[in-house]
Amino acid sequence: QVKSQFERRANMNCVTFTAIVYRTQVVAGTMYYIKVQVSEAEYVHLKVFQHLPHENQGPSLENFQTGKTRDDPLTYF
Repeated sequence: QVKSQFERRANMNCVTFTAIVYRTQVVAGTMYYIKVQVSEAEYVHLKVFQHLPHENQGPSLENFQTGKTRDDPLTYF
């Protein structure tokens, strides 16, 4: 659901956009940290905020890190 937000902000066009692993952090909603494969050898880490259900808002891309590999640990940022 945040692919278009990422592509626009990173100025990339991703043919592949596959979540590999994720972590969560509960705040006033849920913060997701997601490792996403965007090409055969390139990965990005996304920080996505999911609002509480009563707010009726979809997920929003808060931040991202590019230039990651499959072996890079997924950490809070």
